Amino acid sequence: MSFKNFIYSLTCLSFSIIIGAAIYEHLAVVPQWSAAPPASLSMLQGEYGLYAQAFWMPIHPITLVLMILTLLLSWKSPRRVNVAIPLIGYAAILAITFVYFVPELIAITTTPYADTVDAALTERAAQWEMLSLVRLGFLIVLSLVLFSGLTRSNHKRY
Repeated sequence: MSFKNFIYSLTCLSFSIIIGAAIYEHLAVVPQWSAAPPASLSMLQGEYGLYAQAFWMPIHPITLVLMILTLLLSWKSPRRVNVAIPLIGYAAILAITFVYFVPELIAITTTPYADTVDAALTERAAQWEMLSLVRLGFLIVLSLVLFSGLTRSNHKRY
């Protein structure tokens, strides 16, 4: 396996890890905390609350660096488009994530625990979840573009 193919494969793996983690969170974590906030927020709060940032904070820079490196290594090959489109899309998704998703998630999940259910907060959580699923759908489409580049030549165009 060539160095270029190895880096491209690592990029695909890293992007797949992000998508797999997002699917897991949407199946196992989000339904629990968003069910009836603030009563359902206990899993994210306190000394033993889930600390998902330990995963999300390092994986995004690693994936971005791998995508940029793959783009540079593929610059003169047909694969360039298969890397550039996901990189641009992923960067846009990350920008939206930092502008909307992270602040909204923090605002919802740091609401002080109470045994009651706040209808407005539950509605905000449901909207966050729905928009996050749309974001995940875009990531999956971008991954298909990225993965399809594995079938293209990594040799220079003439």
